[in-house]
Formats: sequence, C-alpha cells, structure tokens
Amino acid sequence: MFKDIYQNLLNELLNGHETTLLTFMNPSDEKRGTIEQKLFLSRHNLEKELPSITKDLKDKILDSFKTGSPMLYNSQNKTILIEPYFPKPRLVILGGGHIAKPLAEFGHKVGFSVVVVDDRPSFANPNRFPEASEVICEDFEKVFDLLNLRESDFVVIVTRGHRHDGVCLRNALKYNSSYIGMIGSKRRVKTMMDELVSEGYCKEKLNNVNSPIGLDIGAVTPEEIAISIISQVISFRRSKGSILNNNLEKFNWPEFDSDVIKEISQQSEIPRALITIIASKGSVPRKAGAKMIAWMDGRVIGSIGGGCSEANIITLARDVILTKGYSIEHVDMTGIVAEEEGMVCGGTIDVLIEAF
Repeated sequence: MFKDIYQNLLNELLNGHETTLLTFMNPSDEKRGTIEQKLFLSRHNLEKELPSITKDLKDKILDSFKTGSPMLYNSQNKTILIEPYFPKPRLVILGGGHIAKPLAEFGHKVGFSVVVVDDRPSFANPNRFPEASEVICEDFEKVFDLLNLRESDFVVIVTRGHRHDGVCLRNALKYNSSYIGMIGSKRRVKTMMDELVSEGYCKEKLNNVNSPIGLDIGAVTPEEIAISIISQVISFRRSKGSILNNNLEKFNWPEFDSDVIKEISQQSEIPRALITIIASKGSVPRKAGAKMIAWMDGRVIGSIGGGCSEANIITLARDVILTKGYSIEHVDMTGIVAEEEGMVCGGTIDVLIEAF
C-alpha cells in the first residue's frame, strides 16, 4: 500500500536530500491501532506552504532534523510518527597518498560511503582503494563539479602538496559541508589562512576548518594519523558544533538500513511486518531509526539488535500481521532482564510494528 512512498523516499536520499517520513496512526488504545496514511517531505519542501502541515507539526519536524531522532506527535486524537532521514554520509578524501589508504578503510568500516580523489592514475584506482564506493582520477580544480558536495559530506584534504591543499580548500569552502579538515603543520596552516583572509574568504568559515586535522593523540604513522582523523570526523558526525571549542550539541545520526527500505518498496506475496525502533535509551545494540522486516514465513532482513528481545518482537509481529494494524512495544534490556538474556548492554527501546 505504501511501497511507492518508500521508493520515493529512497530516491530523495540517493540524491542527497534530508527527508522526513510522517506516519499517521489512528490509535484504538495506548499500544495498538491502524495506519491511515504516510507522507514524505524533503527538508527544502518544508519552506513552502503545505495545507496538510500545521505550524506546530512543522516545528516538530524541524526539531527532529536538529536532533536526528524520531518522535511521536499527538494531535486531535491522532498520533503521527515523525522520522528524519539523512543520506548516508560521504567521506570525501582529496588525495590518494599514504594517509588516504588506511583512512578509506577505516571510513568504510564505520559506516561512511567513501570517495577518493587524486589526479594521478597510479594512486586513483579501485585496486588501491577497494573499500571506496567511488574513486575519481581528475584534476583537483575540476573535480568539484563532479563531486557536487552536500551538507551531509565530510571533506578531508590530504593531498601531496601545499598548493593542491589550497586549491581543494578554496573550492570546498564554497559548500556547506558537515566537516572540512586539512592536513598541515601549524605554521603552514596559518600562512594559508592568512592568504585566504586577504583574498576575502569569510573568517567564520575559515575558523570552522579543522586544521591541523585530526585529534591530538600523538599520531606518527599513516595508520595512526588516519585514526586521529576518522575519530574527529566521527565526533562531528555524532554531534553538532566544534569539538575544538567544546561547543557540542548531541546529535543522533539516524540508523539507515538501505536494504530494508529497498525491500519494503517491493511487492510481496507473503504478508510481512515493518519493525522500527522509534526511541532508544541507554546502551542498546541499535539506536532509534533502525529497521527490519519480518515475513509470516519466518524470513527476516535487517536487525533491531538481535537476541531474545528481537525474537520476541518477531513473534509479536505475526499477530500484528494478522490484525493488519500496528503495535508499539516497549523492550527493557536493563538490570535483571539483560542479565537473564546474557546481554552485555543495558537500555530500553520502543518499537513500532506495522503490518505491511
């Protein structure tokens, strides 16, 4: 019934747009009810006058973008689930040298879509960077037309020379990326920043450039330097603000399961349920936004954390499929419950189960 909604949602995300999905629920009691409607909106569409979106609801949607967390909104005996979706973050590595190689590997392992750029064919090739989703061999000046940097991008400048670093930084500053970092000694960085100020670049934007790049962990080897860089990138991904001035605002980059979204946008002859973590607290295996699908025949795709708790939710999903409605379940992984199930984590999650 709503498969086109999820296909359109996926298309928006692939195009780099932040998007929200609204699920309108008609509750019959505190836990159960029926799904009436789903609506997705790109963030830029919220600037328009939308008859179906009240000012209060619009404010809640914008709040969800700020926190990165789903939320339930109650209005006129209806419950609306607001789910913010962000494109998979890209780690754009400008320079394919000795630091770029471990950095691409670490970036891929922690959930980034990695893009590597270099102007030398011997460095910019897929064999050198098997973890990268894209390797581009192009002049650093020209490549920005191909990259089309997004707000969800994290840009790391580690080219082979000061001149190339300057070309990359001047171009990267034209975009509003989530992070820009540039390698270099304090002296060389100061010299470049003074040059850019004299050229008329905004001091505020220059102050947001992380250079010298990475966390100060005393890194020496390429692998250690890559770890210091990816650690700083992660801190920006998980927070809003600068770790350099301790101005951090907690941000939950929503869990995103592209395989689940692709599958739910396809027709299925076997009844199934879409399972979503809509709230999480404490140390839990998967955070708010994580999804999975459970079919009536026992198949599953995705995960909300595994273990006995997930198995219990899958069992409850079969009942929801039969009623063709929804159910909101609370899962406790703290204290005695966690100990009995052999969990090393402890926390709670609220799960929405929808017949699909």
